Amino acid sequence: MDVHISQSRVHGRTRAPPSKSYTHRAILAAGYSDEAIVRDALVSADTKATMRAVRGFGGSVERDGQTIDVVGFDGRPAAPDDVIDCANSGTTMRLVTACAGLGDNLTVLTGDESLRSRPQGPLLDAVFDLDGRAESTRRNGQAPLVVGDGMSGGTVEIPGDVSSQYISALLMAGAVTDDGIDIELTTELKSAPYVDITLEVLDDFGVEATRTDTGFSVSGGQSYRPAGGEYSVPGDFSSMSYLLAAGAVAGADGESVVVEGARPSAQGDSAIVDIVRDMGADVEWDEDAGELTVSVADLSGTTVDVGDTPDLLPTIAVLGAIADGDTVIENCEHVRYKETDRVTAMAEELAKMGANVTEQQDRLTIHGGDTDLVGAAVDGRGDHRIVMSLAIAGLVADGQTTISGAEHVDVSFPNFFESMRALGADVTDA
Repeated sequence: MDVHISQSRVHGRTRAPPSKSYTHRAILAAGYSDEAIVRDALVSADTKATMRAVRGFGGSVERDGQTIDVVGFDGRPAAPDDVIDCANSGTTMRLVTACAGLGDNLTVLTGDESLRSRPQGPLLDAVFDLDGRAESTRRNGQAPLVVGDGMSGGTVEIPGDVSSQYISALLMAGAVTDDGIDIELTTELKSAPYVDITLEVLDDFGVEATRTDTGFSVSGGQSYRPAGGEYSVPGDFSSMSYLLAAGAVAGADGESVVVEGARPSAQGDSAIVDIVRDMGADVEWDEDAGELTVSVADLSGTTVDVGDTPDLLPTIAVLGAIADGDTVIENCEHVRYKETDRVTAMAEELAKMGANVTEQQDRLTIHGGDTDLVGAAVDGRGDHRIVMSLAIAGLVADGQTTISGAEHVDVSFPNFFESMRALGADVTDA
């Protein structure tokens, strides 16, 4: 689907969707349990993949709107009747790989073309080292994967700079192993706040896991039991980043954009609030009410290290293209291994709109002072975050911007374009 966006001014109230990261973990945690209800869940293409996995392992998943009632497999996944299709969801693939390692029999995991190109090797090695079976059918460390044979736990070494999801997956599975799992990191941990999210969800489900001097540890023989049998998902700061950016660059004069659902949590992407402020925007955060209020401002370039916040790179890149001066995004090589190479994708697509961008392996510099954005035909690269960030650029570009593959917003923010229209954006689709 193509979406066409013209210069617009936005204002009003809107609500960010629930957190994708928390929803994935909560659904699988409910699967590990005997039974649990997940409220305020994000229902999207990615989280539906995790629901399918829980069903495949023998659980029952019933959904009524944003409420998901899960009868779990109580810590021991059954062998699925069929292949588990993780579609485009890297989070599902990683979390479910460790879960499948617990099974006595074997599980086959696959996904779409993009997911089948993403690295899984370190996690496969870890499952093998913990006495499970974990193989890539093409022997290249990529899906399709074959996993199982009753991973029992123990001590394992794993790099922390490829994907924090490896650590999250092992912590969630380790709680129900016989021996528990001690994770020793062999490199610096990137995207650390996502492991913090996992630790928070585990705690809310009654599971104890801790940081250690060398990594993380989770004791075995634990049970997943949320207080009162229920868990509520907070709002998603990755998605809020686009709404905040829209208000900061295209807010109507004298008006504000108010974003609801901004409850404090362990999400590293809440850093977007300070980033937008540092660039000169007026942002107020009422943490008690869970509301962010942002007004249009003249922005100035900044320097941001995205080692812990990779999902913010597309948003920051667009803000940099609109700001005065240079915006430097550092420590971003790991952002190349998402749904697409987001570093190159943003460099190339913003260049089509007239941005002056310098791309290096671990750094992206946007020369805002040398940039005047113009409408253009751009490619969303099959990546929800690329699509949404380019839509924000389209709000201020001179002329019309056409984004191909706009349907991919369904991965994390299914009603993104409806929300933008409600704020006053000139958006049409074809």
